Amino acid sequence: MAHLPAGHLPTGHPPVPAARVGVLLVNLGTPEAPGAPEVRRYLAEFLSDPRVIEIPRLVWWPILHGIILRTRPARSAHAYAQVWTDEGSPLAAITRRQAEGLQARLGAGVVVAHAMRYGQPAIGAQIAWLQAQGCTRILLAPLYPQYCAATTATVVDEAGRALAALRWQPALRSLPPYHDDAAYIAALRADVVRQLAQLPFVPEALVLSFHGMPQRTLDLGDPYHCHCLKTARLLGAALAADFPALRLVTAFQSRFGRAKWLEPSTETVLAAEARNGIRALAVLAPGFAADCVETLEELAIRGREVFTGAGGADYAVLSCLNDGAVGMAMLEALVRRELGGWL
Repeated sequence: MAHLPAGHLPTGHPPVPAARVGVLLVNLGTPEAPGAPEVRRYLAEFLSDPRVIEIPRLVWWPILHGIILRTRPARSAHAYAQVWTDEGSPLAAITRRQAEGLQARLGAGVVVAHAMRYGQPAIGAQIAWLQAQGCTRILLAPLYPQYCAATTATVVDEAGRALAALRWQPALRSLPPYHDDAAYIAALRADVVRQLAQLPFVPEALVLSFHGMPQRTLDLGDPYHCHCLKTARLLGAALAADFPALRLVTAFQSRFGRAKWLEPSTETVLAAEARNGIRALAVLAPGFAADCVETLEELAIRGREVFTGAGGADYAVLSCLNDGAVGMAMLEALVRRELGGWL
C-alpha cells in the first residue's frame, strides 16, 4: 500500500479525530439525590469495594446487606439533605467547576473531564468520552493529596478495568499524591491566611481534620497516615511566621464500624479542646479537594455542636481549596507538570 501524506486517509476510511491529550479529574462520589433510595445505591457501590472494606466478602456481605444498607441510608440522607444545593451535591458541583476551570486554563489543546469513583459520571464512561474526542493520551488525576489504597488506588483500579475492555487503549498517566508538594502547601497556606483574616474572632487553635482510616491500613503499610502527618507538619511550618501563637492539632474524622481507627478522632479533639479551656477554634480539612458532606455537615454542623456542647464558643470550619483562584492555580501547576512531554 502506498504511503499517504500525513493527515490523509484512504477513500472510505471512517473519520479519525486528531490526536489530543485528555485530563480526567476524579473525586470520591456522591448520591444523585439526598433521598434514602439514592443514598442506598451509592453506599452499596462504595461499601462493596474491597479496597474500602478489607473484610472477606463471605463475612462482610451479610453485614452490608442485612444491617448497614437497611439502617444507614436514612441517617446519611438526612446529612446530605442539610448541605444539598440548587446545583445538587456540593462535591459534584465543585468538581464540575474545577474541571471547567482547568479547561479554561489549559486551553483547547487539552480536553478536561471529571468523574466520580462511585456514582456518576463514571470513570469508564468518561474515559470512553475522552477517547471519542480523540484523546490518545490521558492523565488520570485522583484529587486526593494524601495517597491511600482506599482512595487513590481504587481510582487507578477502576480506570484499569475500563481500559481492559478496550481494544485500542489510550496511553495513561496518573497524578501522584501531592501531600508534600510545595505548590499544595503554598496554596493551603495562602488560603488559610485569607480565611483566618476574615473571621470575626482569633482562633486559639487550628484543627487539621483528615478523613479517618482503620488502624489496620497503617499496620499493613499504607502510607496515608504518614502523608497526613507530613502535610500537617509542613503546613504548620508555613503558617508559623504569620501566626506564631496558633497551635495546630491533627485529627481524623468519619469513623465507621467497630474496628480501631487512626487517632485522635476529630470529635474527641473538639470536645477535649473545649474542656481544656479553648473558646475559639477553627477547623481545616486539608485532605479534601472540595467541600462535601464530611466538611459541610460533619465538621461544620455536628462539629460545632460537639465543641459548643463541651463549653467552646467561637467555631469556624474553613473552606477547602475548591475552585478558588489559589486552588485552581495549584491544580493547573500539578497537571501541567505531569503533562510534560505530551503538550
